[in-house]
Amino acid sequence: MKAAPDRELAHAVVLLRAGELVAFPTETVYGLGADAANPAAVAKIFTAKGRPADHPLIVHLSSAAALDAWAREVPDSARKLAAAFWPGPLTMILKRQPQVLDAVTGGQDTVGLRVPDHPLALALLHAFDGGQYGGLAAPSANRYGRISPTSAAHVRAELGDAVPLVLDGGACEVGIESTIVDLSRGMPVVLRPGAVSAADIARVLGQPLHEHSDAAAPRVSGSLAAHYAPHTTLRLVPGDALANAVNTALAAGLRLAVLAHAAPPIAAPGLTWHAAAGDATRYAHDLYARLRALDAAPGELILIETPPATTEWLAITDRLQRAACGAGENDET
Repeated sequence: MKAAPDRELAHAVVLLRAGELVAFPTETVYGLGADAANPAAVAKIFTAKGRPADHPLIVHLSSAAALDAWAREVPDSARKLAAAFWPGPLTMILKRQPQVLDAVTGGQDTVGLRVPDHPLALALLHAFDGGQYGGLAAPSANRYGRISPTSAAHVRAELGDAVPLVLDGGACEVGIESTIVDLSRGMPVVLRPGAVSAADIARVLGQPLHEHSDAAAPRVSGSLAAHYAPHTTLRLVPGDALANAVNTALAAGLRLAVLAHAAPPIAAPGLTWHAAAGDATRYAHDLYARLRALDAAPGELILIETPPATTEWLAITDRLQRAACGAGENDET
């Protein structure tokens, strides 16, 4: 894991306080950061990403001590989860303080908060807030709806000159976005699965919780049907149907890239095969880099073997299903 020189970190703080954007690593994915209390700075996030204005952002904090500065109602459940999982890949949805910008919340009465578990992200947050409980709004540092970045090179390839500074902290350890749990309506509800599972949360709280969103749930990042998508059409295929799908695509003259646990059924021109990691933790770590490699391969179709239908693969399946839904669409969609 790389460490930014002190002068680069100081430069990042100067840029953020001046209302500019800085991309930085977290343990999940790279974030596109801006001062969450500066409307003009937050607006630059939406412009750089091409993000809809009503889509809420997650505010990254330096510590759980900042919770009350951003949330007006902090239930005991939130403090228990913060003690158990922060810093870490868990975002909590809470009732917002009145001064939190509508641009950050998507006009809702709730705000998403988390403390990232990456030394460079934490160093940046501590230097930025100066003990004043400031926060950085930071969605993933990519074009809206596209594959999330897990390296500094991914950010530069996606956003280029739209970001004045990209802090390079190496590859992200977790590799998929944080779990989002809604605590704003009483019973905890998982709105987006991630590395912190519903069972993990239930154990800490000593109570069961709902694992799926409902119509009354707050809007949150990554909740749209199409997200995390490559430009190339992507299909999920069960393992027992994969060989037939490959042969059918090749017979139709398609060039294709495949990500699978199985070995390739044939060697053929126009077929690029990537071996998938066998355990969910490693698969998640590799996922977005793999999707980018598959998207970069010469071809008209990506086939991915459907992950196992078990709890530890839930977050990965969620990302792949949304990627398949959005794959092949234009950037503006």
